[in-house]
Order: sequence, then structure tokens, then C-alpha cells
Amino acid sequence: MVIKNDLEIPEELMQEDGVRDVLKRVLIGSEDGSSDIIMRYIKVLPGGNTPLHSHSHEHIVNIEKGKGIVVDENDKENTVSQGQSLFIEGFEKHQFKNPFDNSFEFLCIIPNPEKNPSG
Repeated sequence: MVIKNDLEIPEELMQEDGVRDVLKRVLIGSEDGSSDIIMRYIKVLPGGNTPLHSHSHEHIVNIEKGKGIVVDENDKENTVSQGQSLFIEGFEKHQFKNPFDNSFEFLCIIPNPEKNPSG
């Protein structure tokens, strides 16, 4: 069993194409012995966003703090906030944006990309 303090895990500024002002913590990952799934904590700072993208794996997302916009594959902007959960299918186009004044924070659970490298 692995028990960690989330606040002791350093935040990393995401450096991927199309990402602006997004911080990530890998709460549980392969370093912890999780061979199948990864749990990440994502913080989209005010004015920040992920790219509009898709990939082969699905996401399970739980909004932990604040509110933000999730853009779907039809380019519809959906406002989501603390206490809501999302399921994003594999290959479904999506984007997270934060046009608001406070950080938009969520848990994001995905398959381990080391075990499932496609996408």
C-alpha cells in the first residue's frame, strides 16, 4: 500500500504544445507501483487552458475546486464546477479552459501511458 500527502508532491508546469498556465501533480503513478492507472491533479490557472485535442485513452475527471469550461467535440463550451464529474471517451475531442478569476482544479484518472502507449 502507498499513502502519500498530495501537497508534498511538487507541481509541474505543463510544457506541451497548446497548453497555457496549467500545473500538474501525479498523485499516484507507475513510480508508486500502479501498473494500470494514473491519478493526476490538474490546476488550470486563470486564463489558462489545455489544447483542444483527442487521444486513444478515456478520462475520468472530478472537479475539486472552482469552475471552468470543458469544450466538447462539437466545440460546445460547457461550464463545470466543484462537485461535478465527467467521463471523456477515447478519441473524443476535448479541452479544459479557465476564463475565470480563480484556479480551476480537478482530478484526472487515465490509463497508464507506459502500459497503453497509443495516444
